Amino acid sequence: GEQEETHFYKERIRYTPEEEERLERQHFWKVIDAFRYYRIHVHERVNRAERQFRFLPDRQQRLLPNFIPHLRKIRRCIDINQEVLQAIVLNCVHMFENMDYAEDDELRKVRPSSTFDMDKLKSTIKQFVRDWSEAGKAEREACYQPLIHEILRIFPRDQCDISKVSVLVPGAGLGRLAWEIAKLGYACQGNEWSFFMLFSSHFVLNRCCEVNAMTLYPWIHQFSNNKKSSDQTRAIKFPDVNPQSLPPNSDFSMAAGDFLEVYTEPKKDTWDCVATCFFIDTAHNIIDYIETIWNILKPGGAWINLGPLLYHFENMANELSIELSYEDVKSVILKYGFQFEVERESVPTTYTENSHSMLKYLYDCVFFVARKPAE
Repeated sequence: GEQEETHFYKERIRYTPEEEERLERQHFWKVIDAFRYYRIHVHERVNRAERQFRFLPDRQQRLLPNFIPHLRKIRRCIDINQEVLQAIVLNCVHMFENMDYAEDDELRKVRPSSTFDMDKLKSTIKQFVRDWSEAGKAEREACYQPLIHEILRIFPRDQCDISKVSVLVPGAGLGRLAWEIAKLGYACQGNEWSFFMLFSSHFVLNRCCEVNAMTLYPWIHQFSNNKKSSDQTRAIKFPDVNPQSLPPNSDFSMAAGDFLEVYTEPKKDTWDCVATCFFIDTAHNIIDYIETIWNILKPGGAWINLGPLLYHFENMANELSIELSYEDVKSVILKYGFQFEVERESVPTTYTENSHSMLKYLYDCVFFVARKPAE
């Protein structure tokens, strides 16, 4: 993946601010290109399915009278998805003030995207299911509730002024976990690095106020492991709640940027709680994450974590990737000075699961609460 390579080289090459900005702008437009290329890319996949079906002898084609009508349905779903993606693009080009986004020509051109970027976009579409649809409720219960439960235990609402309790959610994705924490009355900030996620979360959080007003077809890219053809064209509605229904005095924000670059030394002892959900394995070097969390937590602060260790950079060319077992991760956490208060080594959860699919992945996650000592 080009973007991740850029990121790793940035660690080793000191770019000038101008060069940094150029790379940032280039990446910004590359992600917008992916959103806009979606329709062409997925229609090409459907074209391939149709071509291959037409190769079958007539007598076999006649056995499947619903095959071509099903592909037509998929095409209609693709177009509806593209309308949502287009709305996200039009919204996000006004997000970043430092981007020279006003060129109408830029917005009219549709440029091809890499398979890598298209896969990222398809994953982002599935994030809407996990974070903002009724269909993702069970997954949110399994992944987010354990963290929320511990925040409520450590910072009880009846014993402290929770509006002064600051919670950071790195790798916030489409922002639902951070939003739920803010809804309870805590001061919460989500942090996200991926433009795919930032564009989409900004759209949901700032432009969607009517419950279930939007429709997406998140499973149309899945041509294998479908029990029924209709499972592939199943719709989801979002958002399942009004994202703008937070109490008026809520302290909720989303910070864009790399976790290690946004939360640096001057921000020492800033946070009462860091809540990481399916995040720590996104590191090139997980020890950097542990060290940063240690630095930014106030004395007495808590780190709550749930997730697997599916190291994101493990098989990427030209990428630094340190893959540690949980045993090693835990020993490093303890050596920094954290004290474990809660630890469960087998919490089964899914991630953007298609509940109708014949193939499901179940993560056997680690859950822990580690405290930075007060002294």
